[in-house]
Amino acid sequence: MEKLIRHIAEALVDHPEQVEVHCIEGENSIIIELKVAPDDVGKVIGKGGQTAKAMRKVLSAAATKLKKKSLLQIVE
Repeated sequence: MEKLIRHIAEALVDHPEQVEVHCIEGENSIIIELKVAPDDVGKVIGKGGQTAKAMRKVLSAAATKLKKKSLLQIVE
């Protein structure tokens, strides 16, 4: 999951070397924290939050396979 979000985020931003992904895995849930460069936050969130919403959907589909809930937090 962590690699999936890292790969997507690095493809979207101008500074892929500053992408940081932290995964906190619980018994029934997975929380992924994504941190990017300050000028790349808009690219990751997208117009009206559509890019972030799409990333959350992909993460949710992958988590469903593991029978877990998922949460993507974009940290500034």
